[in-house]
Amino acid sequence: MQAWAADQGIAGSMITFVADPAAELTKALDMEMTHPGPPSDGIIGRCKRFAVYAVKGEIKVTKVSEGEDDPAGDSDPSATLAEGMLEAIKA
Repeated sequence: MQAWAADQGIAGSMITFVADPAAELTKALDMEMTHPGPPSDGIIGRCKRFAVYAVKGEIKVTKVSEGEDDPAGDSDPSATLAEGMLEAIKA
């Protein structure tokens, strides 16, 4: 996660990358992918593409990018991108 954060240049920003190697947070948030998908893609057990806006530990907005035939949200990640989240936060 540190290498990815460095590559994305988030040092000093409000963004925090969090690792979840045992999927404990993923399961607690009910964000585990269960779509059968192509087995070669390794979808089962992965975390869904999601974004959370929280204030002082209280979750205010949660958005998930997924579709019926796109469980990873690769085709349309817009709900979890900055613009989509800012729109949801302002609503």
